[in-house]
Amino acid sequence: MKFLIFKQEKSVQMITKEIVAFKKILFLAFLGLLMPSCVKHSSSVSSENPWQKMDLVIRSIPQVHFSDKVYNINDFGAVADGKTLNTLAFQKAIQECAANGGGRVLVPNGKYLTGAIHLESNVNLHLEDHAEILFSLNPKDYPIVHTSWEGTEVMNYSPLIYAKNKTNIAVTGKGTLNGQADSTNWWIWSGGKNYGWKKGIPSQNDPTNREVLVDMAEKGVPVSERVFGDGRYLRPNFIEFFECNTALVKDIKIINSPFWILHPIKTNNMIIDGVTVNSHGPNNDGCDPEYSQNILIRNCTFNTGDDCIAIKAGRDGDGRRVAIPSKNIIVQNCKMIDGHGGVVIGSEISAGVNNVFVENCVMDSPNLDRAIRIKTNSRRGGIIENIYVRNLEVGTVKECVLKLNMFYNVYGSQTGNFIPTIRNVSLENVTVKNGGKYSVWAEGYAASPVENITLKNVKIQKVDSLYLLKNVKNINFINTYINEKKVESITN
Repeated sequence: MKFLIFKQEKSVQMITKEIVAFKKILFLAFLGLLMPSCVKHSSSVSSENPWQKMDLVIRSIPQVHFSDKVYNINDFGAVADGKTLNTLAFQKAIQECAANGGGRVLVPNGKYLTGAIHLESNVNLHLEDHAEILFSLNPKDYPIVHTSWEGTEVMNYSPLIYAKNKTNIAVTGKGTLNGQADSTNWWIWSGGKNYGWKKGIPSQNDPTNREVLVDMAEKGVPVSERVFGDGRYLRPNFIEFFECNTALVKDIKIINSPFWILHPIKTNNMIIDGVTVNSHGPNNDGCDPEYSQNILIRNCTFNTGDDCIAIKAGRDGDGRRVAIPSKNIIVQNCKMIDGHGGVVIGSEISAGVNNVFVENCVMDSPNLDRAIRIKTNSRRGGIIENIYVRNLEVGTVKECVLKLNMFYNVYGSQTGNFIPTIRNVSLENVTVKNGGKYSVWAEGYAASPVENITLKNVKIQKVDSLYLLKNVKNINFINTYINEKKVESITN
């Protein structure tokens, strides 16, 4: 570095001016170095890729690990005749496995009748390829446990497979879980005429049943006092992991469920991989993550009587009491056939949902109503945001490709004082052969419009109407064609 050498004859005034000028040069040079850094930072923030977050979430989910020890249920008295009740044999095998540090509880080839199966930590319930577990149709084989029914916590019949406060658990293998539900037993309880119900038959809709539970929750009755079960006709879920961590359901086939099928609730770090669901009963949602985080659903097939995947977060006051949003829910490489919706968020959604990623999925059925759906209302409320969908191939949907609804209505009046928020929904690289009534159907409130919808590289064919929009702010169509016509963005 060179130093300025000033001549002695220069006046003090001249020296001062030169020093000031030199300082200005240094300052401008510093700004020149700083500006590219600032621009680079701003650019990186504005172009942040949400799919990178998905990759980080996947890498963060811990894997289950089990001891090599095997506990064959036949060694504990199980009989594979499809008639003998094997509940005690399952219980003994699971307890022995857990007491010895965990391992695999093996269900060999054959048909095994049982009541509720309760898992313990470090236990993998594994079905051989030709093993089938038949679940009892006697409600008395399902003891009362802390569970949830349509987004409201309750003491009710145990789910068919249940775990509470367990870690490192799994249900695996290529065998079949058969709930045996049909229109002669569990499904009648729905009160649906299509499922065997007739006037005079008790159901969940009787005034002393479902309505009472909802009212209890709104009044803040403790869950321990919401005791249902016998005479209340609230059907049990199929597989429910309640307040669990590090779980896996892999490769199994699930058929004929009484109610919701895969239900992680208040559960973190769960993988559902390669599962086939084929169940067309009432409220037969395929998978319902609720109050749960870091849930990966991949390589699955859903053929259901209700939503294929429905992400939940509690119903009304109960959801606000629990106040655990569902987030970081990832759906990859799945196939949706029949169902009310392919990937759905709601309607039990009061605690909110954020960071949902759906990619590389196929949906196609004349009995599939919608591809992507968000449903809530002013009783549910909730903040639903950051929903990302890409690489979606849709054959046929009945109603619409994307439906965002703040006025979902079932079971009578659903209006209240909890106006929902829906924002930041993106569909990219989506092709639809038969789009139904609308490409996009979005309805918000004037005070809370549906905000920031983006369709990029989307092609929808054979749709009746372009869209139905009410109180929507900022919907962007980028390289999007509907009925072979390019669609322009709407900003308001």
